[in-house]
Amino acid sequence: KPAFFCQIFEIILLYGVVFHVKLCYNGVMKLWYDRKSKNPTYFVQLGIRNGKKTTTKNIARIGRHSDLLKITDDPLSYAKEQVAKFNEEAKLNHQISLELKINFAEKLKASDSLASSSKQLNIGYFFLQQLYHSLEIGSFFDSLTADSKITFDPNLVNRFLTCDRILAPDSKLSSLQHMANYYEQPQFDYMHIMRTMDLMADHYDEYISHLFEKSNNIIKRDTSVCFYDCTNYYFETEMEDEDYVDEVTGETIKGLRKYGPSKEHRPNPIVEMGLFMDTDGIPLSMCITSGSDNEQTTVIPLEKKLSQMFQKKKFIYCADAGLGSLNIRNFNSMGGRAFIVTQSVKKLSDHLKEAVFNDYGYKLLSSDTPVTIEDLKSFDKRDPENKDLYNDKAYKIIEADQAFDLGLYEEKHLKNGKTVKVKSKATVKQKVIVTFSRKMMEYQRFIRNRQIERAKKLLKNLEPDTYKKGPHDVTRFIKRTSCTKSGETVTDSYEIDQAVIDKEEKYDGFYAVATNLDDDVKTVIGISSNRYKIEDCFRITKTNLSARPVYHQKPRRIVAHFMICYTSLLIYRLLETKLNRYGTHFSIENIIETLKNMEVANIEDMCYMSTYDNSKVCTALNAIWGLGLDKKYYQPKELNKKIKKISK
Repeated sequence: KPAFFCQIFEIILLYGVVFHVKLCYNGVMKLWYDRKSKNPTYFVQLGIRNGKKTTTKNIARIGRHSDLLKITDDPLSYAKEQVAKFNEEAKLNHQISLELKINFAEKLKASDSLASSSKQLNIGYFFLQQLYHSLEIGSFFDSLTADSKITFDPNLVNRFLTCDRILAPDSKLSSLQHMANYYEQPQFDYMHIMRTMDLMADHYDEYISHLFEKSNNIIKRDTSVCFYDCTNYYFETEMEDEDYVDEVTGETIKGLRKYGPSKEHRPNPIVEMGLFMDTDGIPLSMCITSGSDNEQTTVIPLEKKLSQMFQKKKFIYCADAGLGSLNIRNFNSMGGRAFIVTQSVKKLSDHLKEAVFNDYGYKLLSSDTPVTIEDLKSFDKRDPENKDLYNDKAYKIIEADQAFDLGLYEEKHLKNGKTVKVKSKATVKQKVIVTFSRKMMEYQRFIRNRQIERAKKLLKNLEPDTYKKGPHDVTRFIKRTSCTKSGETVTDSYEIDQAVIDKEEKYDGFYAVATNLDDDVKTVIGISSNRYKIEDCFRITKTNLSARPVYHQKPRRIVAHFMICYTSLLIYRLLETKLNRYGTHFSIENIIETLKNMEVANIEDMCYMSTYDNSKVCTALNAIWGLGLDKKYYQPKELNKKIKKISK
């Protein structure tokens, strides 16, 4: 009857319910009873280890001593026989049945914490730990601390700071508070974090070299082409770091946070990062320099360190025009190195510009068939027969050797008998590959036309006092004309500057790279087109890893912070490359979201239940690393074994 079922439901709410649970057999059951009692009750007991904590559960009741006397003369021996039968049966079936009692009226224990915290534990970081241990960073720290009196584990600190930078990027203090969210729940203090960062900064070059060397054991690094670029990180402070004199060496050390050119035009001190990556988009090396340094001065010193890491192996240097000065090109014309750098057509000499716009000698990139720029600009792109032509490019190779100042002087004898000193010069052998794309031309003109429309709207309500012409914004299309009237009054008029528009349109669709390679044009352009990957590295570091804001002031701590970010970027890129080579590709958002959501809930210390569902990312990760983290339930011993397997 309904009333009967309502009473049953009330009893369940008040007293709880009993579930029968089956666990995989992985231990020995024993007999338990109260030895002080004159009439004890005998139970079959199982010990369950959860990390450092051991929980015992009574899985079966054998009976009370007085009741067992009715069937046997020795109840204790009888109880031991029953335990032996349970162990034998469990070994055959590989599982144990027990009762789990849940009391719905039980309340949470009182706590002094201001805010409640989640009890779910993340196990998705196991995949990150797999890569971290494969880099053998633990052995690196062991070698550093072998002769020291350090009582904490710097590898443990760096390991979880690196994982937390990927899964929950925040300040170091917040990261310390996140440690309770991981299955291992590591124990260390904030002081240990600071000391670990100091240790890393003191061994910067060794650490970066170690990561490169060991990463080759995970994925064979393709260093035939090394891409380089720089970016800035601004700091929320109004004061730049002052220069100081080293008391030991007497050397003047330049402050790290300095005012310098920034793409964001923020009035804050900045720090500059230079980054090398390989053809797979995996970082190779990094440098952190003062924000006021010219980015071109960072290339050669870091490239020399890179050559030592490669053991003098040849490679191609690839960068944009801002990092392709004549000095850099000359450096990469020696030692078996080569260079591919973008070249601004607008900044070419008049002689080379004439060669670019001379509509002669162009060929189609796809077939080397002669073609003219005029033909590419005028064909009907709506004709289906011209589809391939619309997607094609024209190219021309122009020899562009440049004289290079060696910084040396030599004596020159004049006809009049006098001797003068003149600068010695050498020639940098290079050629400029110019390409033209109809599709790119139309795209650039589409963007410019929208900017011109914005400039026209700006003209309607232009405030003369606030007018300031910029080199890249829409105001570059506005021309101011000043004239005088009677009484010497100067009046200004504003209009669209058609001359500027015509000058810019002249370069639409043209693109150039300079190189000293003799490879075919397709290869050179294909290499240069992969420069976008290094911009992607910076985007990941800034957006997904939240490299800034930086909550540090000391230069060595700032450097160590970026070392942690670099390690996180390296591990993520290795993980991404492994997934790509497995035949799957996922966005960084999907990968990180999956790892963050892979959490388990502790069920009375007997097992852990997954609170996440399966996904394509989860399936691929488990297929590559074989960790088996796609189950509904896990025993504590099972997860502990996975951790031990990873750390081997």
